[in-house]
Amino acid sequence: MKNVFTKTKVLLLSSVLALGLFSTSCGNGSSASNIQIPGVANSAITLNNDSVLISFVFSAIQLDGGLRYNIPKYPNSYLEISPDLQSAGTLMSISIAIKDVANVGLQNLDPQSLPGGRALPGVASGRLPAVAFTITKFKGMSFYVGPKLFGVFIPLNNLGIGNSIITARYYVTSTRVGNISLVGQDANGENSGLLLMLDLSSTTAQKTLAKAI
Repeated sequence: MKNVFTKTKVLLLSSVLALGLFSTSCGNGSSASNIQIPGVANSAITLNNDSVLISFVFSAIQLDGGLRYNIPKYPNSYLEISPDLQSAGTLMSISIAIKDVANVGLQNLDPQSLPGGRALPGVASGRLPAVAFTITKFKGMSFYVGPKLFGVFIPLNNLGIGNSIITARYYVTSTRVGNISLVGQDANGENSGLLLMLDLSSTTAQKTLAKAI
């Protein structure tokens, strides 16, 4: 019993320390800074008239060339990966057309949770209609859609948070536009990654989305 108690204490302490590490750059909830993501050198979201462009630079992933992929069931959207011009890492750009997110047909897809079966953090039901998508270096991506909501799960290894899921607010400049979660490994040691959930009805996006949704 003593050994079990000791292991439980160590696990709890590790989780608290990990949470402290990743929440250091989050502030107290009133700041507008984003958490630091292991292996991600930079991230950005750009709102255009008819699309949302999400970009990440993965410092630990290297590619010799790039490719643009059509996202299944998102006819006007795409994902592109290429060597980053300003570093030795890889740039991933995801362009999501507003009219694709507003497509009622997508929202009628079977609801899904995180890869591996855990509930989606920040979503009351834990599930949303989703499309699975696999590309080189990023096997097992998922795109989630709901009324005025879009999410993307990007598989990543070596997050260093065990089985924890750490969620924080995500900002564009000073405005919160959604949540970002660091998803640790599941009970089978798999399905760790990064989950970005965007509230497309947020103040920043309202003018862009007014005519589309």
